Amino acid sequence: MKKQGCSRALFVSFLFLATLCLSTEAQTCKPNGNIKGRKPPSNQCNQENDSDCCEDGKLCPIFKCSPRVTSRTKATLTLNSFEKGGDGGAPSECDNQYHSDDTPVVALSTGWYNQGNRCLNFINIHGNGKSVKAMVVDECDSTMGCDSDHDYQPPCANNILDASKAVWKALGVPENDWGI
Repeated sequence: MKKQGCSRALFVSFLFLATLCLSTEAQTCKPNGNIKGRKPPSNQCNQENDSDCCEDGKLCPIFKCSPRVTSRTKATLTLNSFEKGGDGGAPSECDNQYHSDDTPVVALSTGWYNQGNRCLNFINIHGNGKSVKAMVVDECDSTMGCDSDHDYQPPCANNILDASKAVWKALGVPENDWGI
């Protein structure tokens, strides 16, 4: 009788832990709300690299989180210029500098950027059968947008790696496929 009681307790404990692990794994990053798009002033939205501009009245989701990082985390690679006058807008958040498009650098969605904790660290990006190491230099803001600070572009999605041309080249993506 004691063994049976112990076995039941172990089984219930196992079920509890399994349920807890599965529910943690299944948690997703959901939007934290929306911002309302505003039409940018004339010639104020830099559409280099096919960047989107905010649309007046269009609701844009915002995120404070990003998917959990693992060795196989999937992301959406987007093209960004980190040079002065490029579609990245202001100098990079991590070092207040502009960066050459020939240098493998990235901006991470807000959750992955983690309040700057990944600044100036290198990450490995795998795609197209190749990989490249790129330095994190900026945040692709998932919580704000549609203003001058964000070049009148909508907030980033929660799974963005906004990468320089050097990253796209290193991954061997044909230039006519650059963008998203």
